[in-house]
Amino acid sequence: MHGGAWPDPRWAILAGRRGGPFGGRGGGRGFPGFGFGPGGPGFDFRAGRKLSSADLQLLLLALLEEKSRHGYDLIKALEERSNGFYVPSPGVIYPALTYLEEAGETASEAEGSRKLYRLTDTGRATLEKRRAEVDALFAQLEELGRNMARVREAFSREGEGEDFDPRGPRGMLPEIAEGIGELREAIRANRGASRTQKLRIAEILKRAAAAIRALAAGGSDDE
Repeated sequence: MHGGAWPDPRWAILAGRRGGPFGGRGGGRGFPGFGFGPGGPGFDFRAGRKLSSADLQLLLLALLEEKSRHGYDLIKALEERSNGFYVPSPGVIYPALTYLEEAGETASEAEGSRKLYRLTDTGRATLEKRRAEVDALFAQLEELGRNMARVREAFSREGEGEDFDPRGPRGMLPEIAEGIGELREAIRANRGASRTQKLRIAEILKRAAAAIRALAAGGSDDE
């Protein structure tokens, strides 16, 4: 969808006053290719800036200010605040938490096989200095959530509410979207490969496509 037209005008509701699709690289469940990428951008906010890894760290600090949480609880909290628009993957959340702990802004204690994270005085001081930024981030995240609710309503009015997946085309699991993102990254990382290596990559892609077609032809295990 990047740089092109919306496949359905109802998707444009998510763009708000921007009038165009969101951009960024994937690191969590959103539209395929949306969310936080490693050290990179996320979805576009209306003001034109992108949600960065630093923004995510601020959001996590703010959530930990409310109460101590496990990593999974932080994922669910972001999902709820965005009305399902953004559900960061563990591969995004836990590196961010590790960074915050190493910076002394959070601390953790083991609870069985899990860690319970809490805010430190250093993290609280960071929040106080950047309170306006945090409030703006949550306001914009919640606006995206409201836009998502309007999209769901628009699809529901046409009898597609049960099948509508806000993360992309119906039937696409977030794991598939993430897999597509990983594939793109792998291909991008091999731009400097030799011609022979590129031909081998092409063969791998053809075999993968053939295997997927064969799987689809075999029918669904759910049927």
